[in-house]
Amino acid sequence: MTNKLYKLMNWPKIEEIIYSECNNPHELLGPHRSGSQTLIQAFFPEASKVEIQWDGNGKGSEAFAKNTKMEQADEDGYFAVLVPEKELPNYTYQVSYEDGRRVSFGDPYRYAPQISEKDIVKFNNGIHYTIYEKLGAHPMTIDGVEGTYFALWAPNAMRISVVGDFNQWDGRVHQMRMLEECGIFELFIPGAKCGDNYKYELKLKTGLTYLKADPYGNAAQLRPNSASVIADLNGFKWEDDKFIKNREAYQTGNAPMSVYEMYPGSFADPREGEEYANWREIAPKVITYVKEMGYTHVELMPVMEHPLDASWGYQVIGYYAPTARYGSPADFMYFMNELHKAGIGVILDWVPAHFPRDVYGLSNFDGTCLYEHQDPRQGSHPHWGTLIYNYGRPQVSNYLIANALFWVEKFHADAIRMDAVSSMLYLDYGKNDGEWVANMYGGNENLEAIEMIKHLNSIMKKRNPGVLSIAEESTAYPMITGRLDEGGLGFDLKWNMGFMNDYLDYIHYDPYFRSHHHGELTFSMIYAYSEKFMLVFSHDEVVHGKATLIGKMPGTREQKFANLRLTYAYMMTHPGKKLLFMGQDLGEFDEWNENRRVQWYLRDVPEHEGIVTLMKDLNALYKTHPAMYQLDDRPEGFEWINNISGNDCYLTYLRKSDDVEDTLLIVANFSGVEKEITTGVPFEGKYKEILNTDSTRYGGSGVVNARVKKAQEREWDDRQTSITVKLAPLSVSILQFIPYTEEELTKVIEERVRRNTPVKKAAKTTKTEKSAKTEKTTKTEKTTRTTAKKTGGRKKTAKEAD
Repeated sequence: MTNKLYKLMNWPKIEEIIYSECNNPHELLGPHRSGSQTLIQAFFPEASKVEIQWDGNGKGSEAFAKNTKMEQADEDGYFAVLVPEKELPNYTYQVSYEDGRRVSFGDPYRYAPQISEKDIVKFNNGIHYTIYEKLGAHPMTIDGVEGTYFALWAPNAMRISVVGDFNQWDGRVHQMRMLEECGIFELFIPGAKCGDNYKYELKLKTGLTYLKADPYGNAAQLRPNSASVIADLNGFKWEDDKFIKNREAYQTGNAPMSVYEMYPGSFADPREGEEYANWREIAPKVITYVKEMGYTHVELMPVMEHPLDASWGYQVIGYYAPTARYGSPADFMYFMNELHKAGIGVILDWVPAHFPRDVYGLSNFDGTCLYEHQDPRQGSHPHWGTLIYNYGRPQVSNYLIANALFWVEKFHADAIRMDAVSSMLYLDYGKNDGEWVANMYGGNENLEAIEMIKHLNSIMKKRNPGVLSIAEESTAYPMITGRLDEGGLGFDLKWNMGFMNDYLDYIHYDPYFRSHHHGELTFSMIYAYSEKFMLVFSHDEVVHGKATLIGKMPGTREQKFANLRLTYAYMMTHPGKKLLFMGQDLGEFDEWNENRRVQWYLRDVPEHEGIVTLMKDLNALYKTHPAMYQLDDRPEGFEWINNISGNDCYLTYLRKSDDVEDTLLIVANFSGVEKEITTGVPFEGKYKEILNTDSTRYGGSGVVNARVKKAQEREWDDRQTSITVKLAPLSVSILQFIPYTEEELTKVIEERVRRNTPVKKAAKTTKTEKSAKTEKTTKTEKTTRTTAKKTGGRKKTAKEAD
């Protein structure tokens, strides 16, 4: 080494690099001006020889006409050379090793950071909503050189390196530069490409060195392997513009919404030799089935990368990576695209409440509790054995908020269903006294989590109007779906866990004992309009020894199927959006688990196919009758006729829309005996049965009401007119109101006048008797016309009808 070059060496800093303890290697490595020359330094552990190969050899300066040999400054592999030029073309290192290997490397230390000061300020304040485009691994081209830009937030690490397929997993090779203003380490690595596996190697001040997967990585290896995988999310060609454009009208407000919840790994059989079907194989099968059944949406249990199959995705490691179980990120984009083209919305389950302790994940990330709380009373979840996010740290809340936006904006999700919201809202959730720390006011509300939720729902609505935010929340916490400007949390929908728990508790009783539990059947309507609800029979109710829905039903096999048909009809006619877990629309008796497929063969069994047919018809009825959804979140859309006949175990009620002609009458028999149920009706007219769960079409015994029912002038349920409906045990009849035509109304009036006219007698009628008869006839006609809500004129609104 020449004396001049020797004097240019910063030996203390070189030692930092050699011992892999440097957080700013760019200060030495790469090209640096030295007067009219350029000093280039490089570190290639165990290399015996390094030459610089200039792009376009033989052109321009004589210094670039041939390879430039570097001098070995340190035997551990530190090389340097002084090039007699200020401006350099692109170049690569040609590195030779003692074992005869010769490897070409680009110089990662000649590039400026791709993270701007503006990015840093936004991230530090927790408002960088596209931080996923900066942090993580991003293939790109800089100054004509292809490679991948890596960035990681880990402010307390002494040194971080990128290790992977492109550098023999050697943490000494690609040490990263720390941006001290934000604690982000970054590095552009030429030649690192899509499909390469990688991790980050972190070294602490204590000397402890370990590997972590990329929190912002866009792909990962299939478990049990745990490396992140470089992926490019920008190349997919979306064709769902039409669906996205119409999405707000399709699913917001009181639009009908019937959701098929599914675990992707259980829906379709994989190809021979494969563990799971690919998204591209799953998509057409899901589309065919969902369209056949009439569901409006599918809800996917978490598709984010997770290590444990038995967690079903609810213990996430790779929040920004679709799980490798079903293919690549592009494969998942294909799935989303195809469902949208078929007119099907997609809801993604999302888990911001907690994360697992796996050592390659977020736990104790940079040697400190970076993502979680240090105090286990705040940072540990005793029931699940997982860790709780520190929502008050801006970079952590930014990680989660940007993640929800990521799935909507990068993968076109139509709704985010937030898991375990209750555990986020309460500091003492699942904890005993002494196991939690009160908030600044002495209460048990997690103020930081509440603020994060409000922040997310606010920015989601601003950036992605029409995308739904759905809460799985099981307590009476107020205003979950309340407006943000009125103090609410800003969710669009809340899972109605109360309805589910009360109903399943009621229906599991033998009909003989149900009269003592009638309040559980009707209680949901007391609070039905306190939030905007989604009724759910989800995966949680058919696992871990709870039995499937049909397995919960009492009685003989025939009675179990009748109870199930009754259950689905009651849910579909009850106010609220609808959700049903896969396999339950087949009437599966076996509990679901992640290791089995849906039992499609049950469709060959008439009773089970009857359940399928019923769900098809209920979905069709739900979507085509405005009374089932138009006033879904307003009391005007529902009316009890009889909800007090607990001893007889039946209910009668109305579903209504703005048009009285859309009115539906529902009569439900929860008893174990056949009944003729007389029920008051709201209007003069006819009532035609449009669905009966005991129809032979659905596997029932065929006790139906084939003939149209005419309202009779008989008071019942505090109403002037009524009809009588015949019902099999454990069945529901849905009847549609049909107004009389003018001609029919005239005949009804005439018939009632005749009925009210005394039979003629031989003796003459006195003047007084004649006057009374005329008055009674006139009153009958007036009453009949008044109570007939349709007389051939304009349609009346529900408000006018009331």
